[in-house]
Amino acid sequence: MTLPELFTGADGVARFRDLRVPLSEGTPAARLSALAASGGSQFRWSPVGFASDFHCTTTPQWLVVLQGQMEIGLQDGSTRVFGPGQCFYSNDTLPPGAIFDAAVHGHRSRQVGDEPLATLFVRAPR
Repeated sequence: MTLPELFTGADGVARFRDLRVPLSEGTPAARLSALAASGGSQFRWSPVGFASDFHCTTTPQWLVVLQGQMEIGLQDGSTRVFGPGQCFYSNDTLPPGAIFDAAVHGHRSRQVGDEPLATLFVRAPR
């Protein structure tokens, strides 16, 4: 299975790439990934019109859209929209030793459309 990953490149800029998730368990009719540990989960509800400024992910985490649509914008002006049932691994942390610069680092996010946004965050273990 291939899923999107939002990551920080060597230059400190956030980008998307494909993340391969091996499906090495289960049966031929229902393949499963290995069970992954987590550092907890949170639900978030964001009203129509929600938008954030550029920021970095503080703790790598899976983000799953449950309702509505979420747009992720990158510094290069590109965007991706995720809808219900879609997910990505948010891993664009601030590079070690860097001081956050909103013109260089991170991503922005916003709710799009006429439906509030509901998301589930599943943090990676620290």
